[in-house]
Amino acid sequence: MDIFEKLKKLSAERETAMGKPEYIIVGLGNPGVAYENTRHNAGFLAVAAMEKKYGFTVNTHKFKALVGRAVIGGKSCLVMKPETFMNNSGEAVSDAMDFYDIPLENVVVVYDDISLDVGKMRICRNGSAGGHNGIKSIIALCGGQDFPRVKIGVGKKPHPDYNLADWVLSRFTDEEMKKLSDVDKNTCEAVELMVQGKINEAMNKFN
Repeated sequence: MDIFEKLKKLSAERETAMGKPEYIIVGLGNPGVAYENTRHNAGFLAVAAMEKKYGFTVNTHKFKALVGRAVIGGKSCLVMKPETFMNNSGEAVSDAMDFYDIPLENVVVVYDDISLDVGKMRICRNGSAGGHNGIKSIIALCGGQDFPRVKIGVGKKPHPDYNLADWVLSRFTDEEMKKLSDVDKNTCEAVELMVQGKINEAMNKFN
């Protein structure tokens, strides 16, 4: 058995031991090296912080995503990074929800927000897409907008005429990455509270 088969076996054994997940935690972004550390991948960066803190890996291909299993806030969670590209994120989330029969209110989505400065975050109980294509896809394919979310600030466009796609696909500066590191730590704590049903506490602490 090669190393990859061993890793797959360990992943399967871990999933069986943890049982059915109670929550899905989704970090939004675009797959591939070309998109690493871009503003649109703030959700992926937050997932990386969760992997480090909780000692698990998001590396199993399932539900059109990379997924991993973890206990966060005492709850069994499926943590995922969709591989569908941002605009079709709902396909991956919907597949996982259907497979595990998880209600929409137990799906926590972490994603970038250009209306917030880098270093800021905002927790919401629900809401519209606000122009974010990944959230639009989830709302369209997963049954509505009643899911909690963590918005991570990636900064406003440098000037009004700046192309939005170019902006969200630009990379964070080294200084911004340091600020983002602190936000990602807070995101981990916020998600812990959210899966424990303490969203008001999370909002009061981090908004």
